[in-house]
Amino acid sequence: MHILNYICILAVDKEDRDMNTMLATTDTMTLTRMAVIGKRTNSALMAGAKAMMVENVKNQMRTGVAHFVYMKKSGELREAFGTTSKALVERYVNGNGISRECYATTAYFDVEKAAWRSFRWENIVAVL
Repeated sequence: MHILNYICILAVDKEDRDMNTMLATTDTMTLTRMAVIGKRTNSALMAGAKAMMVENVKNQMRTGVAHFVYMKKSGELREAFGTTSKALVERYVNGNGISRECYATTAYFDVEKAAWRSFRWENIVAVL
């Protein structure tokens, strides 16, 4: 099933008005994330939930420090405190390179390790 058809079905079937509003206002990048996650996990429901979690954590990181959990390649769960806030990471950005979004991952500055990290979209577990 095409991901846009899935969104329309969810909006009709779901009784929760907040979910309908969230789906109706989903931007193009979130739809792209949903498509990638859906393809990698073979689950349209998982794709929607995880894409919204990624969007939530990215919004939190833009303005401050986000607390979230994701699964590393090794299968280990990683609890992270990350940011992309310009005020907090300006001196660590050199402006070179390709965005991690092109590789279906989200980059963040780990405030505990003082280093850049990234996670695959389908591996996000929770936003705390």
